[in-house]
Formats: sequence, C-alpha cells, structure tokens
Amino acid sequence: MRALRILLIVVVVLAGVFVAVDRAAVYFAESQAADRVVVSGARIGSTDVSIKGFPFLTQVAGSELDEVDVKITGIEATAGGRTLRISSMDAELYRVRLTDGFSGATAARASGTAVISYADLTEAASDGVAVEYGGNGKVKVTGTVGILGRTLSRSVLSTVTLVDGHTVRVHADKVPGEGIPGLEGLVREKTDFEREVGKLPNGLKLERIQPTAAGLEISVTGTDVRLAG
Repeated sequence: MRALRILLIVVVVLAGVFVAVDRAAVYFAESQAADRVVVSGARIGSTDVSIKGFPFLTQVAGSELDEVDVKITGIEATAGGRTLRISSMDAELYRVRLTDGFSGATAARASGTAVISYADLTEAASDGVAVEYGGNGKVKVTGTVGILGRTLSRSVLSTVTLVDGHTVRVHADKVPGEGIPGLEGLVREKTDFEREVGKLPNGLKLERIQPTAAGLEISVTGTDVRLAG
C-alpha cells in the first residue's frame, strides 16, 4: 500500500509538472506567434494570439493546432488613393498547420468579425464629411455644400452595402432637395461614396456587413488562411 501511495504521489507530481510545462510552452508560443502575424501589403497595429486545446505539446508534435484565436487591432492599407482602416478584427482559426520549422502557419478554415469604426470611416470619406451611427442598421452622413452663394449642411440616413466582396458602399436613402435645383446632386457627391477595404490576411474574405452602434461589423470567412511564413 505504501508503495502504491508513493507511486500515486509521483504520478500526480509529474502530471502537475507536465501541465505547468505545457502552459508555459503555450504562453511562449502565443507571444512568438503574435510577433509573426503579417498582413501582406498592409500595416498592422497590435496582435494578440490565443492557442486553444490541451495538451499543447502534443499538438506541436503533430505540427497542427486545433484552434487559434487571433485579434488584430488596426489594419491599414491604401486603396484608390484613400486609406480605409479596419479598426479591429477577431478571427477563430481551425486546424492550423505549422510549417517551415514552425515559422509558418496556415489555417484550414477561419471565421470572424472585422470592425470599421465610424471615426475611421469618416477619415476615409470625402473632406468635410462626418459619419456616425443612425440607428436601425443605418448610418448618418453629414456633409456641407455650397450652392447659390450659400453654404448648406445636410445630414442623410444611408444604407451600407458590401460590393463585390471588397468595397464598402454608402448610399443615402433620400436627400431633401427643398426645391433647390441641383442640391440633391451636390449633397450626394459628398455623402455617397465607395471605399475599397484594405488588405486582410491571405485567404480571408468579406461576407456580410452590418452597421451597429460600435461601427461597421463585417463577417469574414476563409480557407487556407496564411498568417505567417
């Protein structure tokens, strides 16, 4: 009985050591992975990586991780002379294959959400235009125009759509003309616009867009998503 008790104690101690080593390895790997996440053709701000699943060391031995969650804050790329910044993106990556001596990583599939804040959307709009949430899935766009020697400021509720999977289109539902010839056209020149979304990690694509109080939320999905290497 005494020998069995000692054996059990040893097993428990070894299990505790293995768990501690495994968690330490995860922490180190997450830190290294965050520094290696790249988005081709774009600048990125901060990156946070969380590796799921246990034990981690056996996943590494098989060169494939079950799930990796990635959060990127600030993805900036210029398209059409304008920069449309993705404020943040959260993605869940599944079956992440480790390659090139663990310096590369490619996920079999991924899903997540990208957010464009209204401050960043305003920055990408025409000069003198402000964009904010308008409620009920709409955005409120305000612009100033000059007509007949007068300066007029107008706000419109607009619908936001995703065009061809890579372009954000903002289009006013209705523009009050107030009987002034040409006013609607001038307002639309300011408030209606399209901006191409900047770069995403290779393999990710935009699926659906929805204005919310927090910003434009865009669903992203992908296969063979390459994060590093």
